[in-house]
Amino acid sequence: MPITFHILPPCTELAEALQSKIDHKTKPLGALGQLEALALQIGLCQNTLSPQLSQPSIIIFAGDHGIVESGVSAYPQVVTAQMIGNFLAGGAAISVFAKQHGLNLWIVDAGVNADINPHEQLIAAKIAKGTQNFLSQPAMTMAQCLTAIQAGADIVLQRYNAGCHCIGFGEMGIGNTSSAALLMHCLTGIDLSQCVGRGAGLDDAQLQHKLTVLKHALAHHGTLTDPLTALSSFGGFEIAMLVGAYLKAAELNMLCLVDGFISTAALLVASKLYASVVDYCVFSHVSNEQGHQALLAYLNGKALLTLDLRLGEGSGIALAYPLVQSAVLFLNNMATFDEAQVANKNTDH
Repeated sequence: MPITFHILPPCTELAEALQSKIDHKTKPLGALGQLEALALQIGLCQNTLSPQLSQPSIIIFAGDHGIVESGVSAYPQVVTAQMIGNFLAGGAAISVFAKQHGLNLWIVDAGVNADINPHEQLIAAKIAKGTQNFLSQPAMTMAQCLTAIQAGADIVLQRYNAGCHCIGFGEMGIGNTSSAALLMHCLTGIDLSQCVGRGAGLDDAQLQHKLTVLKHALAHHGTLTDPLTALSSFGGFEIAMLVGAYLKAAELNMLCLVDGFISTAALLVASKLYASVVDYCVFSHVSNEQGHQALLAYLNGKALLTLDLRLGEGSGIALAYPLVQSAVLFLNNMATFDEAQVANKNTDH
């Protein structure tokens, strides 16, 4: 791979000390359930007994897809650019939730088929004005794919250098569930019919048409098992940037919060390049998009929330963040039995 990352599994040397710290809090063993496992994971990712969620941020990568011209989406392509305007104006769900929970929000123009006016929250990184229609040709060249991966990595490095150690990745791109479904099929071997869902709201006939189009695309390209070839053939610029973002975040020992189906498909690609990237990831929720639950199972991911979300744009991350925050707060601030002068479990019987 021309672009390389140095990603090691989280250090396990602190595991015993972290578990002891968790177990000696004023509670029965395991009483905080999944929050305890989450606290342990966060401590191991950051290699510390006292992890911090400094400058927590969500980055939304946005791009357009040529496959939309083949009728796979319920919405026209122009909605991608319109939603970016909504994000920047503070009117989208993620805008509201990010503000509610004190999360920094950044929008990346990875490849939107429009000119986006400058804004303090906008990061201009356009590779091209949308991908090609992968029904008849690769979505992007390999050079474009690698450029997008590097761009995603560079954006994360900028946030890290600004003091961010907890980061979540969302996406926006009309048609990108089609890309995610094909990537999932190619890289997991799960039948395409189980990977294709309704996206932003297809009816039964539209869903069948989408599946037919994607089968034709597979017939043209073949089932591609190399992650970079699959990504360049079927992906979007926003998905490729997500891949680079995950890999750089893991390299920097940052905690990564994963959103829904498309974001998880990008993580799948990243994991095929560097398996240890998944160890740095917290899965915020399991979405209502068909395929996401199977994809999480493939990655051995346990979601924090099940709310039937299918919005994307990092919305699940913002909703799950308070749980991540609670895991860190109890680890750092909750009293031990000795500190609180509370009797521990009677061990004499």
